[in-house]
Amino acid sequence: MGLTSSSTGTKLLNDNFHVLKNNYDFTITLAGNPNVGKSTVFNGLTGMNQHTGNWTGKTVSNAIGDCTYCGKKFLLVDIPGTYSMISHSKEEEIASAFIRSDVSDVTVVVVDATCLERNLNLVFQIMDTTPHVIVCVNLLDEAKKKKIKIDLNLLSDLLGVPVVGTTARKKKTLTNLLDTIYKVCTKEIIASPKRVMYDNDTPPDEIPTLIMKHCEEISNKVCTFENQNYRSLDKKIDKILTSKTLGIPIMLLFLGIIFWITIVGANYPSSLLSEFFGWIQEKLILGANSIHMPEWLSSMLILGVYQTVTWIIAVMLPPMAIFFPLFTILEDLGYLPRIAFNMDKCFKKACTNGKQMITMCMGFGCNAAGICGCKIIDSPRERLIAILTNAFVPCNGRFPFLITLATIFIATSFSGFTASIVSTLAVIGVILLGIFMSLLISKILSHTILKGMPSSFILELPPYRKPQFGKIIVRSIFDRTIFVLGRALSVAVPAGFIIWIFANVGINGSSLLSIVANFLDPFAKIMGLDGYILTAFILALPANEIVLPIILMGYLGGTSLNNLSDNFAIGNILVQNGWNILTAINVMIFVVLHFPCGTTLLSIKKETGSWKWTALAFVLPTACGIILCICTTFIYNILPLG
Repeated sequence: MGLTSSSTGTKLLNDNFHVLKNNYDFTITLAGNPNVGKSTVFNGLTGMNQHTGNWTGKTVSNAIGDCTYCGKKFLLVDIPGTYSMISHSKEEEIASAFIRSDVSDVTVVVVDATCLERNLNLVFQIMDTTPHVIVCVNLLDEAKKKKIKIDLNLLSDLLGVPVVGTTARKKKTLTNLLDTIYKVCTKEIIASPKRVMYDNDTPPDEIPTLIMKHCEEISNKVCTFENQNYRSLDKKIDKILTSKTLGIPIMLLFLGIIFWITIVGANYPSSLLSEFFGWIQEKLILGANSIHMPEWLSSMLILGVYQTVTWIIAVMLPPMAIFFPLFTILEDLGYLPRIAFNMDKCFKKACTNGKQMITMCMGFGCNAAGICGCKIIDSPRERLIAILTNAFVPCNGRFPFLITLATIFIATSFSGFTASIVSTLAVIGVILLGIFMSLLISKILSHTILKGMPSSFILELPPYRKPQFGKIIVRSIFDRTIFVLGRALSVAVPAGFIIWIFANVGINGSSLLSIVANFLDPFAKIMGLDGYILTAFILALPANEIVLPIILMGYLGGTSLNNLSDNFAIGNILVQNGWNILTAINVMIFVVLHFPCGTTLLSIKKETGSWKWTALAFVLPTACGIILCICTTFIYNILPLG
């Protein structure tokens, strides 16, 4: 009697599903409220690395996996978490449609042992739809910590269906669940669901009340609470983290700490990677010379493509490898729903909802990841607004440039700790500008091309839980870091060719880079910039990290990206080419407010399926950045110091 598993990918229910289903003996659906550990149960049964998280709305499509038990092949479908079979959101619509489709042999309803009463509501709704139900009482370990005891046998008698207790992290309990699934599928166990009884004359609006009353009665019979105040600590913490006075400042503090750890912590590994890739580059050049490769070809491949790709890896990989695990820790702790709760009022004024703040926070790590995270927003209109405005917050790739400019030009009159505080405040200032612009543009879109009122949504504040650090590292590296880096490299390779051509090919002794920069210079001057700066932003479409190297390459007349790390040397080059405090301020504004990188644009196209919305996502932040730069230049010039 063996247990084996494999993964078959993530699909939506379609015609191909029915073909796939024929390859298995039984099909099992996993249903449940959000945040009950359903996807963790799914992962444990199938061995599939389906993304789990301690906040509502993680699964918004049907993930499928398989396993074998007692010689039978089971196809398992993890449907989105839902509170009701009456669909009010995308998640509930997908979940309800799948259960009603009657393609499953058994539906396993996963419930949270620490809040059984609330979860039983969905159990009764599903039992009204299908008789082949198993109730999986998950998170028994947390219930034990909170001194909650559940009589599983009595619960099974009262519901009329098999009940299995599990701790999803313990394989033995999942084997018991799979054994029960096997027995129900093979008719060794026959379920006889005991539905909530009510008269045909009962008004429809009273039925939910009757169901909830019945759930309360069952919960009182099967649950024993040795500690009646088991959630008192969570409530005390929530009074602080979600308070009107301290909620937002604490949120900003947490995010600030994450940014600081990310920026400071990424410096050393980025430097090591740069040195490593530089060593390989020298070997490649020697190898190219030894085989007498044409100089133009070796230069294009090594100083163009290779150098661009490795630069992006060196500057993108360490920050993402630090930021995403830290962000995932907040996710596992259960803090992300509190962020949405704290910011809901602000986003309501912009005619959206607080879940957009979660996607914005993800955007601080990488805008492409933030775009993909917009799936958690129920309303299609609000989801699209979140996608269009996500790039208004700077990703970690823009922070080094912002910090460099703030240190060189804004904190130059200060020294030591004071200088670092001033530069930090300057960076925070432009970040807040990006958040403000995101809210402003969201409101404008809500009153124009995406008209609508903010939707209401159920936001569960889950209990605080101990993070699973092992899974956090694996999940954040593979689900986010490598995924985003892979997309970035797909646009970095052609970008390397283009950058090399611009720097090495020219007309009448002038490189294409200089020609384009001179062409853009008049317009750039209106923005308080210059042509090389605008050209650098355009050529840095693959990754924001290479804007400064391209600017330096243009000023120095180089033929490859410049790897300068000394702020003093960088400052001298910039000042010698006409930079002043106005230039620095405008560049910082444009760093935050300009078109998304190529990786993010690809993600927008994939999520929206439309080039029209992708183009709008390109235009919106760019137009805002241009207008603001023109305004700051005008104001600076009319001031006495202008």
